[in-house]
Amino acid sequence: MEQATTWPSLQTAVGGMNYGRLYVDELCNNILPFWLRYSKDAQHGGYFTCLTREGEVYDTDKFVWLQGRQVWTFSTMFRVVQQRDEWREFALHGARFLQQHGRNEQGHWHFSLQADGKPLTHAHNIFSDCFAAMGFSALHAIAPSATYQQIAAETFESIWKRQHNWKGQFNKTITGTRPMKNFTLPMILCNLALEMEHILGKDRVDAIIPEVVDQVMNVFYRPEHGLVVENVSTDHSIVDSFEGRILNHGHAIEAMWFIMDIGKRINDPALITKAKDIMLHTVNHAWDNEQGGIFYFLDLFQKPMQQLEWDQKLWWVHIETLVALAKGYAFTGDTRCLSWFEKVHEYTWEKFRDPIYGEWFGYLHRNGEPLHTAKGGKWKGCFHIPRGLLMVAQSFNSLSSTTTN
Repeated sequence: MEQATTWPSLQTAVGGMNYGRLYVDELCNNILPFWLRYSKDAQHGGYFTCLTREGEVYDTDKFVWLQGRQVWTFSTMFRVVQQRDEWREFALHGARFLQQHGRNEQGHWHFSLQADGKPLTHAHNIFSDCFAAMGFSALHAIAPSATYQQIAAETFESIWKRQHNWKGQFNKTITGTRPMKNFTLPMILCNLALEMEHILGKDRVDAIIPEVVDQVMNVFYRPEHGLVVENVSTDHSIVDSFEGRILNHGHAIEAMWFIMDIGKRINDPALITKAKDIMLHTVNHAWDNEQGGIFYFLDLFQKPMQQLEWDQKLWWVHIETLVALAKGYAFTGDTRCLSWFEKVHEYTWEKFRDPIYGEWFGYLHRNGEPLHTAKGGKWKGCFHIPRGLLMVAQSFNSLSSTTTN
């Protein structure tokens, strides 16, 4: 097991910076302490995620996908970074709340709950299930339990069974009128299958990989544009509509590091290279050359956007880009990845990081000023930043380890 205390001792710097040391220090001494200090609900269990800049709770509703993500975060940090008892207990704290309140009678996971666990909405969002499965899977790796294993496995099988009609009765579209497929679930399944291999087994993951890779790389990636689209028709054609033209750069870039990880697992250098090249093209396409940062959304054909937030700069888009660039450089040695990494790193650490109260801002105006200063909410919790910091550190430390062996 890698220990956090050994990571900063690595001497090899990349581009004049020891990114491994910098990123793990930010993870262990800034991000995780913020959530440990402020997000625990000692009365009802689980975590508060609606936190102000200073860490005060401004809304007590709990969002199941963020609860599952935080269980994953602290379980993974315990397993990979350092065996700190407080991290393990914090993961267990969230899991106990989810076990008691997270699912309906059909075993589907709610989206939002009151502080005491009473459901606020029906189980309409399959991504609650995805991150519950991911959280309990990670927890089982550090606190083996037949219960955790069963919850994770049953939830995954439910996701897989419902993947082509996961909205079910909550689908608002009328059957037969502009049927479309969305990118998000196939993208997440690429990562979730690898995360859960210790539960699903190698043979099952081997069978899943070709299907999810095909969806990402042959259905939603459009070689005629060099870009990944967020929605396609059920016949896989581009739909000339708001939904059919939208480019969600964060999803596309994140998916490419998922694919690079799959390529690494199955020893497919060509797949790694293809994903790396798509990622680089997407970063270049999405970069705001006037004011810096990565646009949240753009239109495939440069038409006006329906989303008024299209030009905002979001925390998760930038940290996922840093992960993808770091992995691209570590896996292939392509120096374009390093050049882009340095550029995105400089913007991200200058604009999102809060040097006064800790943690990072989530939402910026196009000019880089914070849209608001809250550190968490309905969509931002303890996941993208700590996961990203960990994976960037791992990528650069793998380079350091290679050069010192």
